[in-house]
Amino acid sequence: MDILTRLASSLTDGAVRLVDLTRTLSPDDPTIIMPPEFGQSWPVKIERISRYDGNGPAWYWNNISFGEHTGTHFDAPVHWVTGRDLPNNTVDTMPLAPMLAPVCVIDCTAEAEADADFLLTRDHILAWEAQHGKIPAGNWVFMRTGWGNKTGAAYANLDAEGAHTPGPDADAIRFLVEERDILGFGTETIGTDWGQGGHLTPPFPAHHYLHGAGKYGLQCLTGLEALPPTGAMILAAPLKILAGSGSPLRVVALVPGGPD
Repeated sequence: MDILTRLASSLTDGAVRLVDLTRTLSPDDPTIIMPPEFGQSWPVKIERISRYDGNGPAWYWNNISFGEHTGTHFDAPVHWVTGRDLPNNTVDTMPLAPMLAPVCVIDCTAEAEADADFLLTRDHILAWEAQHGKIPAGNWVFMRTGWGNKTGAAYANLDAEGAHTPGPDADAIRFLVEERDILGFGTETIGTDWGQGGHLTPPFPAHHYLHGAGKYGLQCLTGLEALPPTGAMILAAPLKILAGSGSPLRVVALVPGGPD
């Protein structure tokens, strides 16, 4: 059998299963809140056009509006100033190949449960590699924290100081970009950066280093507990928005093994 036939057969017999890593795009889902002096991203708004009624007797549909960086979403390099001058840096010009890629999952759930401000460091990554092998170039790296199971105020976890959510420190993300040549970095939190990432050097280092190197970001993921540390593939295809800096999307993992 050819490779695609084998894949189809594996999906049918359960040798490969599909796992949804996407939060439901809903008006109830938290949106990044910027300081008031800056512009704000629209939250999700869903307005019914018709539902088998006088506005459309045989059809149901809605108008929707939201910011590019709402819900489970993709960050393109142009999203950050460090990536603004790169070629093919928007969601409509990026190549197709990165939309299907392998993933390494670093489990930090115990640390994040003990400390909402947990920082992933280079030492954590090296300890993971000592157990699972060196992170290959061209892989996604996902930081699993359990945050994908949170909702509402607990998910945003805001106080007067801002967000308190786990994320990578500057050295960790620079190591992944410069020494491991990852494809991109994914998190279960609202952003790829630590909640207090504005206080790091440089500020918001995940955005700074990832997008300056033409790498990608995924955030607001969920269901990462279903992924092995290595061996899964990620399908992440953003909407083809003209000159788009990012996009909500459906993220699906192809995971080896039988049914749950």
